[in-house]
Amino acid sequence: MIDLTPSPIAFSIGPLAVHWYGIAYAVGLAAAYLVISHEARWRGLDVRLLPNAMIVVAIAALAGGRLYHVIDQWQLYRDDLLRIVLPPYSGLGVYGGIIAGTVAAYLYARWKQQPFLRWADAVAPGLFVMQAIARWGNFFNQELYGSPTNLPWGIAIECQYRTQGYACPPGSDPTATLGQHFQPMFLYESLSGLVGALVLIWLARRFAARLRPGDLLLVFFVWYGAVRFAVETLKADNWTFFGVPTAQIVATITVLAAAIILVVRHARPTHLGPPTAVEDRPAIEDA
Repeated sequence: MIDLTPSPIAFSIGPLAVHWYGIAYAVGLAAAYLVISHEARWRGLDVRLLPNAMIVVAIAALAGGRLYHVIDQWQLYRDDLLRIVLPPYSGLGVYGGIIAGTVAAYLYARWKQQPFLRWADAVAPGLFVMQAIARWGNFFNQELYGSPTNLPWGIAIECQYRTQGYACPPGSDPTATLGQHFQPMFLYESLSGLVGALVLIWLARRFAARLRPGDLLLVFFVWYGAVRFAVETLKADNWTFFGVPTAQIVATITVLAAAIILVVRHARPTHLGPPTAVEDRPAIEDA
C-alpha cells in the first residue's frame, strides 16, 4: 500500500505558489512537443508551424478541459462559482480538452492550409505521451482515484480531498487517511498513455504502406475511449445521464464511431506507400 499523501504545492515564490499539477502539465506538453516534432519530420511536414499551433491548441484544450471538469464535478463549484475561474485549478476533463483541442487544431490547419489528417497522425502519439506525464499531477492533487482497494498499489487519500462517495465520517481530521486506500485511476491512464504512444509509433513504421491519413488518430480514440470506459467503473460520483456515467457514454460513442470509420475507409484495398513530404501533395488534400 502507498501511504504517501503529497502536497499539491511544489514550491512558493513569495505569495505565488507553484503547483505540481501545473508542472506536470508543462512537462507533459514539452514531451509531447518533442514527440510530435519527430513524427512530423518523419512525415515531411513543416515543423516550423508547430510552436504556434501548440500554443493555440493548448489554450483551447485547457479551456475545454476545465469546462468539462467543472460540469463533471459541479458539486464542488455550485456554492462558490469563483472557484471555476480563480486559482488554484484542481482539475481538467480530458474529453473536454481533446474535443476543444481537436476543433482548434482543425481550424488552425485549415487557416494555414495544412493537411489536417497527416498532422493528426503526428500528434496522436504526443497526446498519449502528454497524458502519461500530466496524469501525475492528479496524484499530487489527490484526485482521479477510484473505489477502495487492498491492492499493493492502492493510494491513500486525505479526508479533505475525498469525493462525496468516499467521504470521511463527520468531524474527521482533514489530513487523516483513516488507513484506507483507493484505486489509482491516474496511474492506469498514465501507463495506458505510455503504452499507447509506443503502439502508435510502431504501427506508423510497421504498416506505413497500408495506413491512411488519420488512421492513427482513430486508433487513439478507440484506445483512449476503451481505457476510459474501463477506469470509469472504478469511480464514484460520476457525472451521469439517466444513471449512466457520462464519460462512459462519450467513450462508447467515441470508440464505435472511430472503429466504424476505420473499417469503412479500409473496406477497399489501398496502396498509398510510405508518407511523403507535404510539399509533394496538395496542401489540403485530406483536411
